[in-house]
Amino acid sequence: MKTVIIDYGLGNLRSIEKALQYIGSEVEISNEPSSIDRADALILPGVGAFRDAMMHFSILEKVVKEAVDDGKPLLGICLGMQMLASESEEGGLHNGIDIIPGKVVRFLRSELKVPHMGWNSLQIKKNIPLLKGINNGSHVYFVHSYYVKTITEFEVAMCDYGIEFPAMITNGTGNVIGTQFHPEKSGTVGLKMLRNFVENYGP
Repeated sequence: MKTVIIDYGLGNLRSIEKALQYIGSEVEISNEPSSIDRADALILPGVGAFRDAMMHFSILEKVVKEAVDDGKPLLGICLGMQMLASESEEGGLHNGIDIIPGKVVRFLRSELKVPHMGWNSLQIKKNIPLLKGINNGSHVYFVHSYYVKTITEFEVAMCDYGIEFPAMITNGTGNVIGTQFHPEKSGTVGLKMLRNFVENYGP
């Protein structure tokens, strides 16, 4: 299966590429619509601010949404997951890709540090193919100040950081998955998830 990491100018592309290469996946980093069309699966990474990300992504939004509508699997990571939502309050109110209904909101300041940074455990709510062989309570690595508020129907796994928030979400048809954490930085657990994505979601 050929996986294309979508390059829209923001994102930790090389670390994801190296992780996919490590598990033996054929992978390409590209910002070409033709490459997205030919891919068996897509990964949408992201680091930075929501507004900037959507501005950079706008050129590719149509082709990515068409690919998703055709059933192509898409994995959104961190900011890439947040971009899948309907809108974000970061830096004002901005529209997202609107593949998974929800709103991106900031952690409220409290005794907890923001951003939420480091290892935390997953409370799994749905057994989807990405989580094959992953135990409830497994630890993964987070770096974020915002999270996606959505309804239970789209929640896959939760995390507790003062409040309970979605650590993983999916769309109604299951071909789009978002992880608020970074699988590529989450050791053997994260590599297992990436292997599951490559092996269980492609043609």
